[in-house]
Amino acid sequence: MAIFITGSTGYIGAHVAANLLGECAEPLNLLVRAKDPQEAQERLWRSLQLHMDFTHFRAALDSRMRIFLGDLTGENLGIESVQYAELVRTTDSIIHCAASLNRKSEKSCLNVNLRGTLQVIKLALRAKEGHRLQRFSHVSTVAVAGQRQNEIVQEDSAIEWDRSDYDPYARTKKFCEHMIAELLPDVPRTIFRPSIVLGDSRQPETNQFDMVRAFVFLASLPVLPFRSDDKVDIVPVDYVADAISKLHRKEKPKHEIYHLSSGTASETYKELTAVLAAAQGKRPPTFAPALEKSTSGMVNFLSNRAGKTGKMATLLKVFLPYLTWNTVFDNARVVKEMGRKPAPFSQYCFALLKFSRENHFSYPYREWPRDADAPLVQPAVRGNS
Repeated sequence: MAIFITGSTGYIGAHVAANLLGECAEPLNLLVRAKDPQEAQERLWRSLQLHMDFTHFRAALDSRMRIFLGDLTGENLGIESVQYAELVRTTDSIIHCAASLNRKSEKSCLNVNLRGTLQVIKLALRAKEGHRLQRFSHVSTVAVAGQRQNEIVQEDSAIEWDRSDYDPYARTKKFCEHMIAELLPDVPRTIFRPSIVLGDSRQPETNQFDMVRAFVFLASLPVLPFRSDDKVDIVPVDYVADAISKLHRKEKPKHEIYHLSSGTASETYKELTAVLAAAQGKRPPTFAPALEKSTSGMVNFLSNRAGKTGKMATLLKVFLPYLTWNTVFDNARVVKEMGRKPAPFSQYCFALLKFSRENHFSYPYREWPRDADAPLVQPAVRGNS
């Protein structure tokens, strides 16, 4: 029997898959969108090479990973009937990581987050009918808490249906949690809500740069439109992935919902900028919260322009609300179960900044080795994409 993972070619999903390959002996059923097995395996190699060399990847592909070609939003996940039946038969737990983080596109969020999650729920129901489904884990977001200001949010009180949402991403993820609770009442469930996931505390390398670009740009400004004592809840991806992989495999986690966040230990802008300024031999920025409204207006205006300026403004437009809410998400539950706190952003932020700048916000991917054997053609991979 296997753990089924969606989003294994994504940022968090790849970290979770790599953890499971290193921590347990269970095989992994992976949904990958590709036109053929070769493309799927090469996509998977690109996502996992941050965690292993090609020799170890190929060994895991031979013995532990089974790829199912498909599409999250398709009927039966876009997988042909025979292979889909095999997926149902061999899956005894699910980790649903895949999502659209396109905060500007309601269409994308509706299709991927809502329709896609419904298809994964249907798979869970079919697996439950054939045998006991051990657990359904869903990677959500703290943004389901809606528009907040100057608060400490607890897991069980985060969702208030009358509260406005920041964007389509937050809104659809909130409905995903609701669907899972309503449609899988008898299945052991775990909901993971990461806060702002930024970098890996163990290494400077990353292959996810959207939020990093915004962070690096802001770090270069002499004046910031924030309150210096506001906290920003940033958590490293390694802590998030560790929590997901460990608690998913735990027989009886103590809670159903976990904030994967820095919680009340979140650092202030003053603390973070002081560390970055010292590391670069620069003066810390000046804080001018009175400029917040005019900055937001300027960002909205510039986001309509073409070129690098427009792209950066678009990124800031997406993330700016999350940087000004001065809200943290209590993480006492996960800290107690993990037995450790996440590393503070100040410990690794300069290394992340340096790597990103030196590599021009691009990960130096290694292609499939030319002298390697041809990619495997696995028996249960053919689907409709």
